[in-house]
Amino acid sequence: MKLKIEHPWNLSPREAKILQEELSEKVSLKPTFNSFEEIESIAGCDVSFNDQRVIAAGVIMSLAGLQLIDRVIIIREEEIPPPYIPGYLSFREGPILVQLLQEFKLQPDVILFDGQGIAHPRRMGIAAHMGILFDVATIGCAKNLLYGEYENPLLERGRRSPLKDSTTSEIVGMVVRTRDSVKPVFVSPGHKIDMGLSVEVVLKCTPKYRLPEPLRLAHRLSQIHHSSQNFA
Repeated sequence: MKLKIEHPWNLSPREAKILQEELSEKVSLKPTFNSFEEIESIAGCDVSFNDQRVIAAGVIMSLAGLQLIDRVIIIREEEIPPPYIPGYLSFREGPILVQLLQEFKLQPDVILFDGQGIAHPRRMGIAAHMGILFDVATIGCAKNLLYGEYENPLLERGRRSPLKDSTTSEIVGMVVRTRDSVKPVFVSPGHKIDMGLSVEVVLKCTPKYRLPEPLRLAHRLSQIHHSSQNFA
C-alpha cells in the first residue's frame, strides 16, 4: 500500500491536537462502494507492546468466508513507545502501523482498526487518521468507549444504539451487539465509508466471536510473536 500523506509523529499534545484538527477536515464519509456486495476484502491491524518490543500484525481476509489472503508482521526491538494518552492513540501506534500497511502486497477494500474512527473529540481516531494517510476506507471497532454517550442496545446479536456527541448530539458511532448477551463494541466510520456500511462490515466479520475476525486474528498473531520471542 502507498502512503499518500506524511507528517512527523514526535509531537507535543498541543501540536498533535492541531494536526488532528487539520486532518479531520479531510475526512469523508461518502462510501467508495455503491453497495455492500462490492466489498471483497477486509483487513485488520493490531499493535502490542512490552518493555523492549513493539509488534504490529495485519491480516487481509476475504469478506465472503473470511479466508486469509495475506498477513504481515513488523517487530521493532528495544523501542519504548510514548505513553498512551486518551485521544492520541495514533501517535503511539501510528508509526509502526504506517510501516505495516506499506508492507501489504495488495490494498484491501476496507481496513479495521482496534480503536475509534470519528467517535473522537476531534473526529480523528486512529481509523480516521490511517484512512486519511493512505486514502483508503477504514472503520474503527473499539472494545471500550472513548467519547460520547449512549444507551445500551438490546441483548440480541445485531442490535445497536447510536453513540452521540455529548455536546452536539451528533451521531458519531454505533454501539453494536455482535453476540447475544455479550458486551457490545463501539463502531465508527473512519474514512471513505458511512455508518451503515461500517456496521454491516463488522457484523459480517463476527460470525462467532465478539470482535471482528480480522482484528481477532491480527491480535493473536501479535501476541504469539511476543510469546515466541520471550521464550526463545
